[in-house]
Parts: sequence; C-alpha cells; structure tokens
Amino acid sequence: MKIKEALMGIGIIFIIVVIIIPMPTIVLDFLLMVNIGIALLILLSALYSREPLDMSLFPTTLLITTLFRLALNLSSTRLILANGFAGEVIETFGGFVSGGDIIVGIIVFIIIVIVNFMVITKGSERVAEVTARFTLDAMPGKQMAIDADLNSGLINESEAKARRKKIQDESNFYGAMDGASKFVKGDAIAGIIITFINIIGGIVLGVTVKGMELSDALNAYTIMTIGDGLVSQVPAILISVATGLLVTKATSDSEISSAFAKQIFSQPTVVYIAGGVLTFLGIFTPLPWYLFVPFGLLIVFAAHRMNRTAALESIMTEITAEDESVEEIRKPESAINLLGVDPIVLTFGYGLLPLVESSQGGDLIDRLVMIRRQIALDYGAMVPVIRVRDDIRVSPSEYRIQIKEVEIGGGEIMFDHYMAINPGYIEEEIDGIETFEPYMKHPALWISESQRERAEALGYTVVDAPSIIATHLTEVLKAHLFELLTRQDVQTIINHVKEQNSVLVEELIPKLLTIGEVQKVLANLLKEGISIRDIVTILETLADYAPVTRDPDMLTLYVRQALKRSISKKYLDSDINSVVTLDPELEQVIMDSVQQTEHGSYLALDPNTTQRIFDKLRAELNKLKSMGLQPIILTSPLVRVYFKRLVEQIEPDLIVLSYYEIEPAADVQSVGMVSIA
Repeated sequence: MKIKEALMGIGIIFIIVVIIIPMPTIVLDFLLMVNIGIALLILLSALYSREPLDMSLFPTTLLITTLFRLALNLSSTRLILANGFAGEVIETFGGFVSGGDIIVGIIVFIIIVIVNFMVITKGSERVAEVTARFTLDAMPGKQMAIDADLNSGLINESEAKARRKKIQDESNFYGAMDGASKFVKGDAIAGIIITFINIIGGIVLGVTVKGMELSDALNAYTIMTIGDGLVSQVPAILISVATGLLVTKATSDSEISSAFAKQIFSQPTVVYIAGGVLTFLGIFTPLPWYLFVPFGLLIVFAAHRMNRTAALESIMTEITAEDESVEEIRKPESAINLLGVDPIVLTFGYGLLPLVESSQGGDLIDRLVMIRRQIALDYGAMVPVIRVRDDIRVSPSEYRIQIKEVEIGGGEIMFDHYMAINPGYIEEEIDGIETFEPYMKHPALWISESQRERAEALGYTVVDAPSIIATHLTEVLKAHLFELLTRQDVQTIINHVKEQNSVLVEELIPKLLTIGEVQKVLANLLKEGISIRDIVTILETLADYAPVTRDPDMLTLYVRQALKRSISKKYLDSDINSVVTLDPELEQVIMDSVQQTEHGSYLALDPNTTQRIFDKLRAELNKLKSMGLQPIILTSPLVRVYFKRLVEQIEPDLIVLSYYEIEPAADVQSVGMVSIA
C-alpha cells in the first residue's frame, strides 16, 4: 500500500482515538491549530478553483473535517469538565473574544452560530439541493447533445468520452454535495448543544463536586466553554463558506476573484454613479464627510481611469486586429482560404443591383430563401447557401449562375421591363424587343409597363425581372441537385431521422452501408427528379436489400420500386397514360451487352446498334410530341438503368420507368415501341 493511502486510514483511526482517549492540553492545542489551518486551506482552495469539479472530493473532505471537529469538541469538553482548563488556545479565544465579560462572550458566540447555521449553512444546503436536481434533470439532454456533436463530426470519440465523464462527475458531485451539506447543518446544531451542555454541566459540577461559589463556577466554566465553542465555530464557518462557494460557483475560465473584479468593475458608468452618490451623501447629509467625500472622489477617479483604459484597449484591439489581418494576408498559409469553392453563386452586373438591394425595393434575396425552402419541400434535399455577388466584369444587365464556380447558365435582363412569352397559340402580336427566355430558350419579347395589361389580356405569359432570375435559378438547382448533395448533408438528414427512428439508422449505418453509399443512392434518385423526402421509406428499403447487394444502381432500383406511389403520381396522373415500350429483343440485346467489372457495370453496345436505337427512339418521341403527350419510356426493371444512361446523350430529360415503378391503379397504354429491327 502507498504511504499516502496509509496516511488517510491512519488519520481516520486517529480521529476515533481522539474521541475515546483523553488528550493532554498541549496535544489538544496542536490539534485545534491544525483544525483552523485545514479550514483555511479548504476555504482558499474553494475560492480559487475554476470550477466545482476541481474539488470533486469536497463531500468526503466535509465529512472527515466535521468528524475531526466533533472529536476535538469531545476532548475539550472532557478537559473542561474534569479540570476547568482545556489549553491555552481555548482560554485565549474565550478571554479575547469576550473581553472578560461573560454576557458579551455569550452574545458573540450566539451571533456567530446564528450566522453560520441560519444564513450560510441553510443557503448552501438549498443551493446544493436545487443544483443536484437540475443537474440530474439535464443529463439526458446533455448526453443527446454530445451524441449529436459526435455524429455530425464536431467532436471525436475521445472528446465525447471526456464530456460524458464530466457530465457523470458533475451529477455525482452535486448529488453528494446535496447530502454532504447536511453534515455542515448537523455540525452547527451539535456545536450549540455541546456548548449549552458544557455550561450547565460545568456549573453543576463546580458547585456540587468542587464546592465553588455559583458566580465563580459560572465565570470559570462559561469562559472556557465559550472559547471552546468559538474554536470549533471559526473553522466550521470557514468550511461553510467554502461549501457555499463551491455550490454557487459557475464554470469560468478564470479564478473567481478575477471574474468578480471584471464583472463588478466592467462598466465605468456604474462606478461613476456609485462614487457620485457617496460624495453627495458626504456633502449634503450629516454623515461624516471626511470619510464619504474622499472615498467617493476616489471611486470617481477610479472610474475615470477605467474609462481611459477601456478606450486605449479598444484602440489597441483595433490596431492589433488590423495588424493580424495584414500579417495573415502576408503569410503563405493564408492562401488556404482561397481553395474553397462556393456550391452556388449568382453573379450579376451593377445595373441589376436594385433587384437585390431591399432598400431600393428589391426582393430577390427573399426569393432565394423561398427557392431553398420550396426545393426542400419538393425534393427533401437541402440546397446550400446561395452566394450573391456583383461583378464589374459582368455587363450591367447580365446575370450568371455558377455551380461549384463553373458557369451553368445566365441571361440578359432589361431593367424596368417585363418578359412576354407566347404560349404558342396566340396569333396577335404586340410590340416589344425580341429576346429568348433564358432557361428554355423560347422566343419572347421585352415589353414596358404600359403594355403589360394588354399582353396578359391576350394570353401572353408576362414575367417580371426577379421572377425570370428566380425561375432560371430554380430549374438549374433542380437539374444539378444531385451534384450538390454531399456526405455531410446526408449525415445531417440521417441525424434528423435518428431522433424518431434510431433502430433503423443503427441497423443500416455503418453496419450495412456507409454514408457515401447512401449518398450515391440519394443522388441517383435526385438526378432523375425523384424526391427523397420520404427518407424513412428509402432507408427501410436500403436496410432490407443492403445484405444482398451494395451496388448503388441496384439499390436505387429497389428504392424506386418502394417509391412507386409517388413516382406514379408524378408522371402518370392522367386517366389514360400513353407510353413507349422497348422491344423484348432490344432489351435482351441491352442485357447481353452489360459488362461487369470490380468497379461496377456498364453498357457496351457497338456504334451501329446504338445509332439505330437513337433513330427509332427519336421517331417514337416525335410521334408522342406531335400528339401533345409527355414522352415516357417503359422498360423492364433491370434494363431501365442502362437504357436511361444510354439515351441521356440525346434526351437528358427523358422519363424512363420500369414496370415495377407503376402503381396497379395507373392506366397505362402503349402507343409505340423502340426496336432495332
């Protein structure tokens, strides 16, 4: 056993020995001195600790010191009643505090006991009780917050473990303090009882046994008893204060003394007012001016110095910040900030600034917020923050849309004009400047405000400038949403699902699939315009089929089949839905041309066969378009993904569905067939 561990056990046994065996007065004086020293050490340690857990063993310390103090009380009581003398320490305390007057000594002792018991001990006990309750109630929420930070990658496993341990330690500490505060309360009550027993017992013993006069016995035993009580109560009140400091201390990065000074003297205005009030009281009231006026002026002077110091610190902070920013720019490492790529950027010329500036009536920023919200509702995906920038390199009336800083689209805007688009059936023309709709490139006209009502009456689609940009941006975002979906976005979505479906998430990730594999499946769905908002159904399907295959394309096939209700509603909402099917022979050719590799599968058709498929497909699509129908291709499930990849070259927006993605209630009619014959 280590020496330190042995000393703790020896110390506890020694306290028991002090209770049982009479102590010589010199030993008792030494132990009383040790008791006062320990109380001072505990008080100062509590005062300068940064947080309560720095003294996590305080409840145990409280028990040991209380037992030690009671042992000394018993030893001193034995000496007082037996000899009428309990050492120089107790005699000095009794004579010095009371000044030789019994009444004064009793009153001082009673006041100290009342302050300790009714104020400090009672308050500390209540604070410990409430803090323990709140700490226990807050534990589940703190644990969930740690789990959320861990899942989102803000902290690692070791940091999460340390934070969990700290929460557990706090709970144990405040729970123990709730009970340990009762030791302080019991110690104060025991001190009062022991004191009165000593006084009454001493008087009875002195008069009946030693034959002393009542006044002599009262004087001798009362002085010694008061000294004994004070020697016990002084360490008791020190430890009570330490208890109150610990249970009321909030976690701070500095010691309590530094934090106290910063908080009390942080506002020069408050100090000015306090100094002015003290000076006023010294001049205009009968209070001693020679005390109040100098002290008030001293406080005012201190406030003046504080004000100057704060101003200088503010200037120095600005200078330091500027110097640091300059140094940061000069450092080679500062180039790291230039390596990031903004996911979405909307750039415009200075002529379109009124569309953006809310002070000039522009509402484009509000529209961008609504775009992100609407896409989240329609597709279940989070659109990154859209950066809006003006650029002198862009012509004044031009805007550009960039995805990952690569220009995807743009257009010209005539400010204070409206774009009128002919739906195709209006024969009457109106005057305007010819242009093209930026996204679909349909012919359009720029018209003035005065022509707007007439154009709308004729049936033209009339759009204002902010709506043109917002519509164009919305369509671009929908088309590229699968590119913008990151692993971090998927992790955020899964964390949200985990709050209500923890079993599902724990079964799937990371046991069956990684975040990256789930992200690929979701991206495949978004690429073809399928909403991932029903994420629970998607994850349930992945959990069902992930043990069979981890191929993202096959998993996407199963997920699409699980989402057939929403897919049918999106594309097959008519009474009779006309589609084009694939010739079974063509499907067999496609399946025979699929090549499997360790990196996945791909379609390897010869160029002549591919060209024949394209020619036949165009003919069938033109037939549907001439009938005013939306082109939809219907294939078998395994062929769908390869045929979709094939025709993306000529028809990127073509809808390709499999038989298993159609609800039984949907009425589908084939009006053509793609073949290679």
